[in-house]
Amino acid sequence: GDWQNLERKVSALPSLNIHTKRLKRKLIGHATDCELDKASRILIPATLREYAELNKKLILSGQGNNFELWDEEAWHKQIENLDSLSRREEIPPEITQLSL
Repeated sequence: GDWQNLERKVSALPSLNIHTKRLKRKLIGHATDCELDKASRILIPATLREYAELNKKLILSGQGNNFELWDEEAWHKQIENLDSLSRREEIPPEITQLSL
């Protein structure tokens, strides 16, 4: 699926470049298969929870074919930052041409 394609592309990047090496370590090195428990919950490994600074309250945000998991406080800060940036920048034509 999508993960295998992404993993293949990232793995093919040159390892001598510091940026691609860092990407490989973070993306592929932290990849974990997760299964649902009997209550249909996903147990996120402690290393990933710590890296993402996930606390008790979380936000699950749908992003097309993917989703993002955020700490609730970090999510609200991110939204505030994006709102602030969007008020200062011109809206790109790709967005203004959408008829929603």
